[in-house]
Amino acid sequence: MKPVWIVDDDESIRWVLEKALARENIPLKSFSSADEVLEAMERETPQVLVSDIRMPGKSGLHLLEETKKRFPHLPIIIMTAYSDLDSAVSAFQGGAFEYLSKPFDLGRAVDLIKRAMKESEAKAVMEKSLDHVPEIIGQAPAMQEVFRAIGRLSHSNATVLVTGESGTGKELVARALHRHSPRASQPFIALNMAAIPKDLMESELFGHEKGAFTGAQVMRRGRFEQAEGGTLFLDEIGDMPLDMQTRLLRVLSDGHFYRVGGNQSVKANVRVIAATHQNLERLVKEGAFREDLFHRLNVIRLRLPSLRERAEDIPVLARHFLKQSAAQLGVEPKILSEEAAAFLSRCKLTGNVRQLENICYWFTVMVAGQVIDVKDMPAELLEENGQPERTVPVVMAADETSAVTVPYSDTMQVQTPSWEISLEKTVGALLEKGESDLMDKLGKQFEKILIRTALNRTKGRKNEAAILLGMGRNTIARKIQELGLENESANG
Repeated sequence: MKPVWIVDDDESIRWVLEKALARENIPLKSFSSADEVLEAMERETPQVLVSDIRMPGKSGLHLLEETKKRFPHLPIIIMTAYSDLDSAVSAFQGGAFEYLSKPFDLGRAVDLIKRAMKESEAKAVMEKSLDHVPEIIGQAPAMQEVFRAIGRLSHSNATVLVTGESGTGKELVARALHRHSPRASQPFIALNMAAIPKDLMESELFGHEKGAFTGAQVMRRGRFEQAEGGTLFLDEIGDMPLDMQTRLLRVLSDGHFYRVGGNQSVKANVRVIAATHQNLERLVKEGAFREDLFHRLNVIRLRLPSLRERAEDIPVLARHFLKQSAAQLGVEPKILSEEAAAFLSRCKLTGNVRQLENICYWFTVMVAGQVIDVKDMPAELLEENGQPERTVPVVMAADETSAVTVPYSDTMQVQTPSWEISLEKTVGALLEKGESDLMDKLGKQFEKILIRTALNRTKGRKNEAAILLGMGRNTIARKIQELGLENESANG
């Protein structure tokens, strides 16, 4: 196990943490300045880095920024005084794992460090497993064309425009282009234009100077500077506002830009790969996308096929995703029966590879047996793809003269689950009391229980909880806020 590194110019803070971690048999090293840490990182890396914000010389935020450039997956905990909370916000924006406000509870500090260590170990295992997995899986002729194009571009720094439907794996292709390029040893930075509020986009791309606007407590490097020498992947480029298109065009034209609030030109040595599921030519005709920027981006175009164009790849992709989800959950990988694989290959998976990945995660979590059959498919998938409803006999009372059948849903059990019986009794009792608006009241309670349980299972990791529940990242974040679960987790 690698040691935890603690950096603080206050010797008493270092001493207290050293003693606490030693009692837990956690290896550690202590430093008094950011310069010492950066020098040590030339030779080795820690499991977790715990750093103060305010120190003589380079600050903790500078150390955070430099460390994230070299080791993007290293968990970094920032220690801060109450008056530095604005800086703590900047720390989160810079990728900090968590922050400790001084004076801190020693037990909480140790627990936080242990959690960061687990996160670091999990990411190390994941990266190691990914090293043995092909970057992009596909045997279909349409995918072989993509592989050939990546090979031809392996010695090029040309700007590439990746097109294709949502969920076809455009970011995977962008990463492959970077990994097989002369810039492979430099950073790969990805940014989704559709996920950034318009008023924050300029700062995200180009950074800002201290004091450039309310809340700009420190100078912040944008994605162009973070990707210096490497590759900047701009996903959903068709959603970029026109005024930002003008700024991007200027960078692509002369290789210079200004931070927000800055008056000093910054040189950018960055390869840009853009991606979109939209028809940019149509957007140009409609005046929603600049024609000159389109031609700057469209130097090399790489079109990704939809999953229906490569249906023969679905079984091998499904096996890969089943192994991947099993590794994430620490269980044995499930196996697709031949009938289930054939059925999946016929399905209209409009969400493409991303939808297939989510389905395989669902299989891993929800299917009881080890072998997945057609009957184990999600009900909506069966319905959307023309699988006939099956029926089961209903046991009738003794005086009935004939048996009847009812539709059978593949997500139902023959016997009604106990929670459904309890819910039915609860609803009946509330109606007896004259309660109203039950759909709204009980619906919120139901959502709250689902999300709380999923968050408990994932130890508070919202993205993983969203996948388990089949909802988007933005949706679960909004629901957590609406249902007051944020307060629960904070108090817990």
